[in-house]
Amino acid sequence: MASVFSKIISGELPGRFVWEDDDVVAFLTINPFTQGHTLVVPREEIDNWQSIDPALWQHITSVAQSLGKAVVAAFDAPRAGLVVAGLEVPHLHVHVFPAYELGNFDFANAEREPSAHSLDEAATKIRGALREQGHDRHVSDR
Repeated sequence: MASVFSKIISGELPGRFVWEDDDVVAFLTINPFTQGHTLVVPREEIDNWQSIDPALWQHITSVAQSLGKAVVAAFDAPRAGLVVAGLEVPHLHVHVFPAYELGNFDFANAEREPSAHSLDEAATKIRGALREQGHDRHVSDR
């Protein structure tokens, strides 16, 4: 059975994408730690990071680094948080988000029902920051 992330990637479920390439996508989570919380997800359904091909893992972390720079710039954050938890959805994903304090890393503090406006605004800001970094060809507007 396809994971919820595979359904988002295929368009069966909605998603606010900010990055797309042949191997990886990035879209906003619906339960953000902070505004701008983005998930970097391989298109291929891989359950955990220990099973991934090293070249694909390197690409995922490279995209996560670009997104980290983008969320810091877009949200004037002192840091970008990075979490690989792997328990929420059985499809590898890396959390990248603007981090202001250690409490931002706590899943219990994630926002449960962010507004559509807040998510749309975050996606627009991240896309703009990615474009400013020169990643135009990977910026997704879907």
